[in-house]
Amino acid sequence: MTIASLNRRQFTALAAAAVASPALRAQGKPEKSKVAIAVGGKASFYYLPLTIAEQLGYFKAEGLDVEISDFAGGSRALQAVVGGSADVVSGAYEHTINLQSKNQVFQSFVLQGRAPQIALGVSTRAMPNYRTVADLRGKKIGVTAPGSSTNMVANLVLSRAGLKASDVSFIGVGTSAGALAALRSGQIDAMSNIDPVMTMLEQKGDVKIISDTRTLKGTHEVFGGPMPAGCLYAPMEFVQKNPGTCQALANAMVHGLKWLQTAGPSDIVKTVPESYLLGDRALYLASFNKIREAIALDGLLPDDGPKTALKALASFDAGVKEGRIDLGKTYTNEFARRAKEKFKA
Repeated sequence: MTIASLNRRQFTALAAAAVASPALRAQGKPEKSKVAIAVGGKASFYYLPLTIAEQLGYFKAEGLDVEISDFAGGSRALQAVVGGSADVVSGAYEHTINLQSKNQVFQSFVLQGRAPQIALGVSTRAMPNYRTVADLRGKKIGVTAPGSSTNMVANLVLSRAGLKASDVSFIGVGTSAGALAALRSGQIDAMSNIDPVMTMLEQKGDVKIISDTRTLKGTHEVFGGPMPAGCLYAPMEFVQKNPGTCQALANAMVHGLKWLQTAGPSDIVKTVPESYLLGDRALYLASFNKIREAIALDGLLPDDGPKTALKALASFDAGVKEGRIDLGKTYTNEFARRAKEKFKA
């Protein structure tokens, strides 16, 4: 068949295939079909896109056999990858900045959350007369795990009130039933954590929320701009050596994000494991409605998001210097962009 003999429809189809072919060629087959992902608090909404991709078989559809190991917090999940027992972290984007400040180059390649979904609340029983953040001096603050993003948000709130991290005691409490018990039993005076835990405590009157990044508006108020949150990230070397694997992972995650755009609360409850509901289906659904807009739409990091994260970290962490961080190495939108095209997310 010659070009001259093509009708318009055939020519259009051929042209479309030609445009798409670079992305198709770029994906190839996964270099690693078995991938170990470390996550810190899988049952929380922060990692809901990961759970959806797993539960609905989207990783398998991309030719991947994914093993997900759950840890008490994001910093512990990161340690698994640094130690070599996992390939990829499902965790907070800002860890890539912290790591670079320590001369370790990790790269985010698909975004799960466009807001941190972290709330800081004080115990209404332990601190009934709370008035300002300064009242937290000398208190015990529960976080998912020391060094995790929940710890980072607490540090940021403290620093803006003139307090240092050393002015309080941080205690790791996880992200589920243990966190609820720690606050209700008086082991901690305040808590920085994610949903559904924080909404459950809030609705039962156990905490008074003093800082909230579960919505886009609240995130902008705390950080002054868009703050990328949960993502898949890995050592730069892994991303460069396994582009087909990273593309398959990004495809599965963006497929999950697209499903979440139209899923109703009842769809979520049917899909996640029963244990995620923490024994209260109604409060779980209330929590989901509160954080829904914080879930990423298409896996892409916003262009100005990394700058927001760097500025926030540099404001309280002396080890992070804005002028010494190459943000371009901390993330790539290449894989998410292809996945977005594939699934029309």
